[in-house]
Amino acid sequence: MPWLFSYGTLRDPAVQIAQFGRRLDGHADALPGFTRGRLPVDDDEGRAAGLSHYENAIPGGGPEARVDGLALDVTDDELLRADDYEAPAGYTRHEVTLASGLRAWVYVAAGH
Repeated sequence: MPWLFSYGTLRDPAVQIAQFGRRLDGHADALPGFTRGRLPVDDDEGRAAGLSHYENAIPGGGPEARVDGLALDVTDDELLRADDYEAPAGYTRHEVTLASGLRAWVYVAAGH
């Protein structure tokens, strides 16, 4: 099963249940070589949810840079559902190596 690294809303059990029908198993991990950023919400779904900004992981920041989050164990089908969930915000999926050495997918804003 693939791993999905989340530093934003997919860490929330209520969001996991709404998107995947279950609470995901996972553990704390970090994304090295990235820093946290925020992007203004410019999609109808985000505005309807009352959001003004989305969290984003931005490559760079030096050797000590890292974004903390969760490595979530998902199925292939759940990964595709995560694609649909992240698409309205303009995020794209990238494969990365986490601080633990685990290979995982992460969503970052297009162009980052």
